[in-house]
Amino acid sequence: MSILQHSSDKKYTYADYLTWVEDEKRWEIFNGVPYMQSAPTWQHQAISSELMLQFGEYLRNKPCRIFSSPFDLRIPEAGESDEETTFVCQPDLLVICDQAGLKGTGYYGTPTLIIEISSPSTVRKDKLFKFNKFEKAGVKEYWIIEPDGNIVSVFTLQDNKRYGRPDVYSDEDKISVSTLPDLIIDLNLVFANL
Repeated sequence: MSILQHSSDKKYTYADYLTWVEDEKRWEIFNGVPYMQSAPTWQHQAISSELMLQFGEYLRNKPCRIFSSPFDLRIPEAGESDEETTFVCQPDLLVICDQAGLKGTGYYGTPTLIIEISSPSTVRKDKLFKFNKFEKAGVKEYWIIEPDGNIVSVFTLQDNKRYGRPDVYSDEDKISVSTLPDLIIDLNLVFANL
């Protein structure tokens, strides 16, 4: 089936996603609705690479692991099987500490930490669809990075199961990662040479 011919009436699932031809896999599904992703900029890739290095070095020989896009994250609603999941996304980076949900091309479940590097074409999805889904699912820490201003907003899940007011950082700051004790991310290195 070609997703380019999708029906506006149908709710798509991960099972549908798996049938789409390979060159159409730059898609995400939010509440059953498919959305196309554009290719990331070089600045996006530079930020992602540096974060991967800093997180990866810290996580070496630890139980948690970091993954980068492309990576099929499926966050189910209550009772949804993997194939029935109507929320499939491609986070830029994510940290998984419960590896039981690792399957095939990604993960079925709730990661510990998710990082999105936002762009004008993704800002609505990052700050609305994904924010609400990640909060509801219990993702403990959610970062939104805005390369144009060298700004990082870190949302941390509170005791009331809601994200509190974000901690906001610039390229001059270091972030103590609340979900990974003793990890400090140097944003000067993250935003260097952009």
